[in-house]
Amino acid sequence: MTGYTINKIAELMNGKLVQLIQDDLIYNLVFDSRKIINPASSVFFAMKGPHRNGHQFIGELYQRHVRSFIISDELDYSAFPDANFILVKDTLVALQKLATNHRTKFKIPVIGITGSNGKTIVKEWLGHLLNDRFNIVKSPKSYNSQIGVPISVWQISEEHDLAIFEAGISTTREMESLERIIQPTHTVFTNIGEAHSEGFENIEQKAKEKALLIKNSNSIIYCLDHFIVDKAINDLQQTGKTIFQKFTWSLYKKEASLFVEKIEKKKATTTIEAIYLNEKITIEIPFNDKASIENAITCWLVSLSIGINNDDLKEKMLQLQALDMRLELKKGINHSLIINDSYSADINSLEIALDFLQQQKGANRSTVILSDFLQTGLAEEKLYQQIASTLKRHKVNKVIGIGERISASLCQYILDDNMQQHYFPTTEKFIQHYLFTDFKNDVILIKGARKFNFEKIVSLLEEKVHQTLLEINLNALTHNLNEYKINIRTGVKIMAMVKAFAYGSGGAEIAGKLQFNKVDYLGVAYTDEAIELRKSGISLPVMVMNPEENSFHAIVEYAIEPNIFSLTLLKKFNDFIKQQGLEAYPIHIEIETGMNRLGFEKNDIVELIEILKGSNLKVRSVFTHLAASESQDLDLFSKGQFELYTQTCSKFEQGLGYSFIRHIANSAAITRHPEMQLDMVRLGIGMYGIDNTKSSGLNLQVVAKLKSTIAQIKKLSAGESVSYNRKSIVERESIIATVRIGYADGFPRKLGNGIGKMFVKGKMAPVIGSVCMDMTMIDVTDIPDVQEGDDVFIICDEIPVQQIAVWADTIPYDIMTGISQRVKRVYYEE
Repeated sequence: MTGYTINKIAELMNGKLVQLIQDDLIYNLVFDSRKIINPASSVFFAMKGPHRNGHQFIGELYQRHVRSFIISDELDYSAFPDANFILVKDTLVALQKLATNHRTKFKIPVIGITGSNGKTIVKEWLGHLLNDRFNIVKSPKSYNSQIGVPISVWQISEEHDLAIFEAGISTTREMESLERIIQPTHTVFTNIGEAHSEGFENIEQKAKEKALLIKNSNSIIYCLDHFIVDKAINDLQQTGKTIFQKFTWSLYKKEASLFVEKIEKKKATTTIEAIYLNEKITIEIPFNDKASIENAITCWLVSLSIGINNDDLKEKMLQLQALDMRLELKKGINHSLIINDSYSADINSLEIALDFLQQQKGANRSTVILSDFLQTGLAEEKLYQQIASTLKRHKVNKVIGIGERISASLCQYILDDNMQQHYFPTTEKFIQHYLFTDFKNDVILIKGARKFNFEKIVSLLEEKVHQTLLEINLNALTHNLNEYKINIRTGVKIMAMVKAFAYGSGGAEIAGKLQFNKVDYLGVAYTDEAIELRKSGISLPVMVMNPEENSFHAIVEYAIEPNIFSLTLLKKFNDFIKQQGLEAYPIHIEIETGMNRLGFEKNDIVELIEILKGSNLKVRSVFTHLAASESQDLDLFSKGQFELYTQTCSKFEQGLGYSFIRHIANSAAITRHPEMQLDMVRLGIGMYGIDNTKSSGLNLQVVAKLKSTIAQIKKLSAGESVSYNRKSIVERESIIATVRIGYADGFPRKLGNGIGKMFVKGKMAPVIGSVCMDMTMIDVTDIPDVQEGDDVFIICDEIPVQQIAVWADTIPYDIMTGISQRVKRVYYEE
């Protein structure tokens, strides 16, 4: 990686060097304050966005030894006496300008990829097809945004002789800046579709904007059958301002550069015959779905267009692998957690995976299982030096290397007694000789090249449970949190509610992601939930809603903040704190305003204040619960609660003589009653993608998907019955599938006998017969090609939890929290 001095960086981005203490050499560009790995060689760009202002994290980063900053707001530089500051008008523009100037240093071919879908797949497949001819640098994962592209381009260094970068846009004028940064010599336009179309008038405008990536390219590769793409490219060419060669493929138009004559689908592969340069050529790929075939043909044509012989491509095309672009977090043996990233091994994705490991590590040990890193373009000595340095920066406790190269090289560069090392020549030798009982309370990252078959290791380390899964999308959780942040006033804190096992989604894992995303507080129902969070390494303040007297010792031991809701509880907890010799222990006070569940009554307030004034306690917050914030019909009642609460808070402020946090707004009130946001809001079910207001305007995403598999399929004749008590009798010849989920897993019995539905093979299948403890039957008579082992979705985009709640005559909270602990949770991050 190329480094630049602070002076040079200021020059390249036309910034004003307002304070230079040391002309440090910078290698890492950072815009996320949570992802500082090597502070001495990093420069932080203080970005301003709808959710956060990066300038507010400068103090925190300075404490973590970051010493170089790009800012757009003037600061009190005396507060940072040994830091470098470059002042610019716009930090995003400065980042892009820096990357643009870096790109101009390299006269290598650069492939830029745009389109609606398939960009990342095409990028990764091209990397596979071309990696034995070029030293390639690629966008990490799907870094294709206004920030992601410059970060990707910054990776180019002297050893690379080919670059492949994605470019994605969400509105007009964005592609112009990305084209300046990437400066592609070859452009690939995968397709055009409706995804991410909110920022465009229509699909034609979107195609026209994406086509601007071609402006200075030597060539464009695309499918001639995508007529909207073809028109956008022709319109650009007809302006006369740009000259490029077109390489096209088609299933129907013989004038295409690559005319596909025949596609023959087999059970697991597809043979494609085509005409290229008047010659018949063929390839075989290990897929038979439409999207993969289209992406493979695009990659085929790109490779041919840059001069690769078809005979040299045949074997590699057959080796193409489906991409799993997500990091999966699963429960493992002996109370361990497994991060499954077993589909790739490269430096860039190693950093991303280790960042994810740090988020989830908590107080546990970290273990990393790595294979040889193949065809990276780096000299072996430099490659394993970088890997060793990366592992050390992330404070990995144990590394297991599998492969002859890593076994011979990595140990030379890890001279750290605190990091255990084990090496094996093959995956089979590791499985055969390693003592798996050594994995206890570990967080284990498994990352390897495809050829090492690390899925065998994942299978052995996974906790064995039945095939019903609750998949939790951590990206969707972050998206929903940010959707709410847009609607929360600046300076208002967020308490994220993770009670009841985070509404069924998993407490510690969810809390780790929320801590990473810098929420201010966590809220749980009972002390044991808070203890579990602390044991998992969660350091955020945690309020426990229902503390009990027998939990006082644990509350103090784990620095948990109790909610006090009665005079009896207050006196007992204060007496305990005095016995412990503690002062000003933080507590929260709950006021009763109309929920009539827990809380101090209006008549208790005077005595309550007097006791608090003479106590060893310090009130951290005063709050109440809204009974009907989501209901427009009850807005008058909600406003009455708010008025009573604010009056009570005034009495507290006068009586106690100090300020405290005020909070009343829950998920629904954040958008429906913004005046109630006050000092803090409590974000609960909305964070998990469930909007009870139906009118918030929030674009929430489904966080949790519940799925199972088909255990058996039966063919029934008319008149036969299904399940207990013969409540469902089929009226025709029917095909019935038994699904591995029942009421013991949290699928309500009320959904039996045609009330509930499941989603199979893209279609709805009604539940037939009574729901059993461990099994449920569905009628798949009208759904073709259903087989034993097929996935069945119970909660998904097509069947949201709100719909299941309607069918079961209950509320979404009931459905989510009712999902049994025997259902395996799998967490993933794209």
